[in-house]
Amino acid sequence: MTEAPRSPRSARPTVVVVGGGYGGISVAKSLDDVADVILVEPKDAFVHNVAALRALVEPDWLSRIFLPYDRLLAHGRVVRDRAVMVGAGRVVLASGDELAADYIVLATGSRYPFPAKTELDSADQTLERYQLIHKALANAGRVLLLGAGPVGLELAGEILAVWPDKHVTIANGSSDILPGGYNPDLRSDLRRQLTDLGVEFVLGSPLRGTPPTAPGVLETFSLTTEAGRNLTADVWFRCHGISPVTDYLDEELADALTSGGYLEVTSDLRVFDQDTVFAIGDIAAIDGNMAALAGVQAEIAAANIRTLIEGDGVLTEYEPAMPGIIVPLGPNGGAGQFAGQPGIVPPEVVSQVKGQIMFVDRYAGLLGVTVPGGPAYGG
Repeated sequence: MTEAPRSPRSARPTVVVVGGGYGGISVAKSLDDVADVILVEPKDAFVHNVAALRALVEPDWLSRIFLPYDRLLAHGRVVRDRAVMVGAGRVVLASGDELAADYIVLATGSRYPFPAKTELDSADQTLERYQLIHKALANAGRVLLLGAGPVGLELAGEILAVWPDKHVTIANGSSDILPGGYNPDLRSDLRRQLTDLGVEFVLGSPLRGTPPTAPGVLETFSLTTEAGRNLTADVWFRCHGISPVTDYLDEELADALTSGGYLEVTSDLRVFDQDTVFAIGDIAAIDGNMAALAGVQAEIAAANIRTLIEGDGVLTEYEPAMPGIIVPLGPNGGAGQFAGQPGIVPPEVVSQVKGQIMFVDRYAGLLGVTVPGGPAYGG
């Protein structure tokens, strides 16, 4: 435990939160009553990536994954801009403006191929892209998914829940699905469910080259694996390739980067050798890349900043989670593993926990918005 230095109470300090994803909105909301919070985010709406694959196959969900930031903060403000240089005590924006900060929380998350995430900053443009690719997917008879991690498995389940007659192939160079320290029974159950849905697995042999078309484009093509297996598809999606967004750090903060581009943090979630700069979520080299973990880290970072502001107390340490995951396969299928608990989570529990509602209510409530087709949440 780290003891916070004692200091007299002063005017409200400024906390700049860089990134308006799962961790960013949580820490900003938590500190709104004790600090002047500025949330810096280039997107014009929060994108609920957890439900993005559902929205691809069921366009009615699109209105539920773009949630405005207007009601997130009662006292602070959201600045729609991109951080291009961040150092201890300052954030330089693409517009040329510079924000002075007493505390900074880096919560810029990660990049991942569409449709699991989007690089577009406009909700309207992103919505149009989902609709365009939905149309291509609806007209495809054969779908190739490159990657056998959670995204590839979940996307296969979503596709077949809507179009059970499509032929879906999951191809990956590794010999098994779902990398990581998970229960082998979880892999077996997910593979069994997907096989029952008609999914074809082509594992253990990489492809000779890449598809000649862009992902999400309707155009028939063929590829061959190194083992000589021929694969033909009408559309394909890349379901691997996560990368942390940390390319805006100044030289001093960049010293804490790992070779993979993640930020090394202390147990209290401060960037190494920094007293007032915190990093949470996908960019922090302390745990896995999951929205739920970003939320937990946000709570701890916010509590520690509050302690530093008040100048009295002990900083809380973050304990990395044991392996846990929920993988829905459409609204009614899937399996999971709760951290620290034996056995696997059956489809009916997955459906209740995530498969049916995709946590939309949780983040709508945090942002204080009303979700079309769902209950209203005040903020």
